[in-house]
Amino acid sequence: MSLLARKTAGDARHQPAELVPTVADLADARARFGAAPGRNAVVMTMGALHEGHATLIRAARERVGDEGFVVVTVFVNPLQFGAGEDLDRYPRTLDADLRLAFDAGASVVFAPGADEVYPGGEPQVRITAGPMGERLEGASRPGHFDGMLTVVAKLLHLTSPDLAFFGQKDAQQLALIRRMVRDLNFPVEIVGVPTVREDDGLALSSRNRYLSAEERRTALALSRALFAARDRLAAQAALRARADALPGAQGRAETRAEALSRLGEARAAADAHAVAQAAEGGGAEAVRAAARAVLDDAGKAEPPLDLDYLALVDPADFTEVADDHDGEAILAVAARVGTTRLIDNIPLTFGATK
Repeated sequence: MSLLARKTAGDARHQPAELVPTVADLADARARFGAAPGRNAVVMTMGALHEGHATLIRAARERVGDEGFVVVTVFVNPLQFGAGEDLDRYPRTLDADLRLAFDAGASVVFAPGADEVYPGGEPQVRITAGPMGERLEGASRPGHFDGMLTVVAKLLHLTSPDLAFFGQKDAQQLALIRRMVRDLNFPVEIVGVPTVREDDGLALSSRNRYLSAEERRTALALSRALFAARDRLAAQAALRARADALPGAQGRAETRAEALSRLGEARAAADAHAVAQAAEGGGAEAVRAAARAVLDDAGKAEPPLDLDYLALVDPADFTEVADDHDGEAILAVAARVGTTRLIDNIPLTFGATK
């Protein structure tokens, strides 16, 4: 067993960070560390770690404190890869992963082989994701979420955490894990951590390394589309608030578009008419349209963006929201640029200014 000194500042225990390859080694390390109840955390990864993973590990370390035990798992789960997907191509960079994990505050990196996680071969009994797992990513990658939930359930049992940290970039995955934990009474708190982005807005992903410079320029349309939708929603909310604040607007039966027209502002009136056409209280379709316009342009770029889906969904079940939706939503997008498939999303709130 190799040992690497953890470089986290202020570690009162001066406990060495360990690379453990087996379930027995993990149990031994956990017992020796002896963290108090409530101070055991896990961050699950498939390796090829980047700053997004480091953010998760730092969040876990901050939550459990210097006296806590933070396990980072590195396991490329074969159950999550369908026919023709990139299991063999998936990057494996364990040495670099160890440096990043330990520098970010991991106590242990659990990096088992497939025969350690699935000693009898692929499991015959698996977790089924249900209807939510058949939508969006599930429709594009049949069986993916069943495989993901199966390994997450197994790793939760093996690591016995009080808290498990997952990135909001994989929003559907996070929603399904939360549902599994709730439905099957796992004694763990699931903590979502906001998406980490590169300076140009691209969501951090292990797959970004596959993009050429030209493909990366096209791929930036994913985040631009999401930001355009977010800005559109903010503009709609401001317009509604402005119309509601007009003298006499509350006392007469006029639309917000009519109220803003009385200001003599052509652009504001046009925007307000678009809001009214989308939905008087919501504007969900206008938000979708703002994102779609950016993606349509990227589809004409060279190289082009091949859109898989753009969906504005309810975070509870990942069904499309209605045009009059009020409350939380997630705008999710998936597309292929060259041979690389990328996903991204952004949380939105409708009706917050009412």
